[in-house]
Amino acid sequence: MMVRRGFILFLPRLVGLLVVACCSVSIVYMLACTPKGDNQQLALPRVHSPTVKEGYEAILQEREEQHRNYIISLKKQIAQLKAELQGRSEQLKNVQDRYPDPLDIRLDHSNPEKAQANLLAFLRSQIDKAEVHSGVKLSTEYAVVPFESFTLQKVYQLETGLTRHPEEKPVRKDKRDELIEVIELAIGSLNNPEGDGNAKHRVHTASDFIEGIYRTEKDKGTLYELTFKGDVKHQFKKIVLFRPFGPVMKVKNENVNIADTLINVIVPLAKRASKFRQFMQNFREMGIQQDGRIHLTVVYFGKEQMNEVKSILENTSKSANFKNFTFIQLNEEFSRGKGLDVGARFWKGSNVVLFFCDVDIYFTAEFLNSCRLNTQPGKKVFYPVLFSQYNPSIIYGHHDSIPSLEQQLVIKKETGFWRDFGFGMTCQYRSDFINIGGFDLDIKGWGGEDVHLYRKYLHSNLIVIRTPVRGLFHLWHEKQCPDELTPEQYKMCMQSKAMNEASHGQLGMLVFKQEIETHLHRQKLNSKKT
Repeated sequence: MMVRRGFILFLPRLVGLLVVACCSVSIVYMLACTPKGDNQQLALPRVHSPTVKEGYEAILQEREEQHRNYIISLKKQIAQLKAELQGRSEQLKNVQDRYPDPLDIRLDHSNPEKAQANLLAFLRSQIDKAEVHSGVKLSTEYAVVPFESFTLQKVYQLETGLTRHPEEKPVRKDKRDELIEVIELAIGSLNNPEGDGNAKHRVHTASDFIEGIYRTEKDKGTLYELTFKGDVKHQFKKIVLFRPFGPVMKVKNENVNIADTLINVIVPLAKRASKFRQFMQNFREMGIQQDGRIHLTVVYFGKEQMNEVKSILENTSKSANFKNFTFIQLNEEFSRGKGLDVGARFWKGSNVVLFFCDVDIYFTAEFLNSCRLNTQPGKKVFYPVLFSQYNPSIIYGHHDSIPSLEQQLVIKKETGFWRDFGFGMTCQYRSDFINIGGFDLDIKGWGGEDVHLYRKYLHSNLIVIRTPVRGLFHLWHEKQCPDELTPEQYKMCMQSKAMNEASHGQLGMLVFKQEIETHLHRQKLNSKKT
């Protein structure tokens, strides 16, 4: 009885609390759900106003209308999105039906016939995607993929490569084999026309071939158009061939841990103490402070400036707390190959990555990691193409002052060039260097030893990684070509000297400097007369 009486007494209070809670929730709901975007605010009627009930009803009605319109708008947007999604799904399905998924091609091993059919369909689709049957709208002239032309003897090329020849007999075996295969296939097609087996035709040979053009779209394939002599004068036979590229295939997926991979930087040196001081500033910042997994071996020839070089090395050791260095002194004439060979063989620790470097090189910490990632004992050696700096006094001659070294190291055609004819800076494991036989120690002075080593690696079964790198620079310095060099070495030295100074356009401005100044003077006089 006492419990029931207490409950009856508490019931009105509970009802009151529920009413207050419901009202609070309603007000919060109306405030939270009001659509945002209007700066107008609805004024609530005052409590003592005679029109309190009508005011609240008007507010509720207006807000209800706003919510209704908002919901209608959302429904329209949802409907539009659904329609667009359905359209995109249909487009995607059509594309997938037309061009099979490359993953299906390479992964569906359970059904070889389907995989083969998909692969053939994909290869055929490459012809439709390439610019073969019709043109493709291009944004600018820089988007054009140009053709190169060829005859039986020569290739006429825009990308001249290392030889720098605008026309040449194909040096690379892959290019020779490619063009021979294409010509033979075209001759076979001429001598065996489809759908005309009984008709008699004269037999075409390679001597009937006049010229061909070809170009490669890297993601689609190579198009060949070959022209042959016809049966009568002013008549020609034209064969169009296409070598489609297949889908991308995964070869390897692995983790590479280079945390404990030490690099031994070997620098041969004679005199040039000021250049060595500049090199050590770069070595300290990038090699010691940023990388930290590095050893330096300096092989010094002679005794002139030797104490100054040793002092620079010892000061860096003390200030940077760096002990991983070796100084080797040789009392003989400078030989780059001899210095690098001695430095590499002097190492007595475990197998290490050797970075053959010169004193006029600037490298970044990122390059050191590239050096590690692109070498593998018994497998790969790394031959980076460095960016060679032009003469700063020519490049920045029109400026008030020459920028700092770090500001100069910008990869642009006005500031330098890819030194693709140089093979001196290289990374390889010591074991590979020893096994290949090292440098030819009969080569003295400047040049030749690096090419000789490079060719040794090319003749081996090791993979040679040759690529431009953005973190390796050859700093400009005045080049001297001594008379003691052999004629071939002297020629190489002078060619390198000419290329180092400035770009073709910049050198042209120097050659025609007097003519330009005369023109400007005339323009100035004419402007005064008018």
